[in-house]
Amino acid sequence: MTDVSRQIGAGRVSFLEEEQKQRIYDTALGILADIGMVVLHDEGEAVMLEGGCTKDEAGLVHVPAALVEKARETVPASFMVYDRAGEPAMDLGGLRSYYGNGSDVMHLHDLETGERRLARLEDVSEAARLCDALPDIDFVMSGAYPDGMDAQEAYPRQFRAMIAATTKPLVMTAGGVETVDPMYRLACEVRGGAGALRDKPYFVMYNQPVTPLKHPFETVDKLLFCADRGIPSTYCPSPVAGGTAPITTAGQITLGLAEALFGLVMHQLRAPGTPFVIGQGPNTLDMATSQSSYNSPEFIRAYACEVEMAKWLGIPNWGFSGHTDAQVVDAQAGMEADEITKLSMQLGANLNHDVGYMDFGLSGSLAEVVLVAELIARNRRLLEAIEVSDETLAVDVLKAVGPGGDFLGQRHTRRHLRGNQWRAQLLNRASYDRWLEGGGLDVAEKARRKARLLLATHEVPALPAELIARLDAVIAEL
Repeated sequence: MTDVSRQIGAGRVSFLEEEQKQRIYDTALGILADIGMVVLHDEGEAVMLEGGCTKDEAGLVHVPAALVEKARETVPASFMVYDRAGEPAMDLGGLRSYYGNGSDVMHLHDLETGERRLARLEDVSEAARLCDALPDIDFVMSGAYPDGMDAQEAYPRQFRAMIAATTKPLVMTAGGVETVDPMYRLACEVRGGAGALRDKPYFVMYNQPVTPLKHPFETVDKLLFCADRGIPSTYCPSPVAGGTAPITTAGQITLGLAEALFGLVMHQLRAPGTPFVIGQGPNTLDMATSQSSYNSPEFIRAYACEVEMAKWLGIPNWGFSGHTDAQVVDAQAGMEADEITKLSMQLGANLNHDVGYMDFGLSGSLAEVVLVAELIARNRRLLEAIEVSDETLAVDVLKAVGPGGDFLGQRHTRRHLRGNQWRAQLLNRASYDRWLEGGGLDVAEKARRKARLLLATHEVPALPAELIARLDAVIAEL
């Protein structure tokens, strides 16, 4: 089987002690059992009650700890996601980290003009094709939401465009089930049937309840739809510290964990053993600007803690990467994007999205996608396992060189050169004079030019004509 491991070997970090993790988990269990949550979906509520939950006079559903423990036993600790051709692409779980762009931004920074403009459907294809050309981007999201297009049409059309524009696995967002069903039928056409798609999942569906303590109809409807068909599904609340969640990190992530575990229980009661991705988007409400920040230190810290909880639980998790609150590709953008990308790798976060998000997730930049792809490659090199062996310790080579000698002419140096020096394509490694001779370009302009070059030259393998016809027939029914 193709090696799809994206696991680092050095530089792990931790924000929580073992007793803190246990207390957070126990408190989340208490929220589920004692406070309860509202389920605005009759069938979903019935799944919970028939499975052993209770409902109080106020209409809140309470989940006993035993059901959470049972769900932890049945949920897969890892699962494989496959590419368009049915080849293994992402082994989600453990400490393996995969990266992809973000979805549904309303505004994009145009690669040609630089202007910030409204997104179009063709931007979805362009983002997917660019991601296809970047080896360190592992999965693809839509990258844009077509301005003025109704959701019932937009989400399936995004999916159709992405199928043609990349061979990589997809992660999708949606409105209601009526927008997920066409995607499912398109994926069945790609894979060759419902059974084949269940055996080799092609896409993951993003799903999000409403904090605090609310599981809306659309969210539950999609969760059950995916569970019934074996479509891997995330369940990722977005507790906003100081807004929809306690302002304290511990309180924020514990609330989010309880909400995610509620979804896990429902999902596993419905279809035990079906792939599930747990997570949170623990944003921070900036009390000075009323802006929900993606990159504040409080967000980063809360995110690190919730990822640690997912690792502690042994459940594949949703993650973040490559995004910035900056409005342009500048020093702030590079710093923030690199910080969250590297941290996700160090934590072993599995399905890390939002590469290319800017301006608090309100805008997108393909130049930023290209820049972050290089940062991912750099961090994968930085955090590689360090081999300590007779060959790498090189004592015999040292004896041969002797005092005052050099290693330039040694076969050992030639043998290990390519594997021991990472080569940047955008980040500058030249002297000032050589940089100036090369045009004196900053990294933002280099990234923009590389994005344009890749889009002009990269070719995605074409779909068979008969598959195109079947896909178009699904879209014609919208």
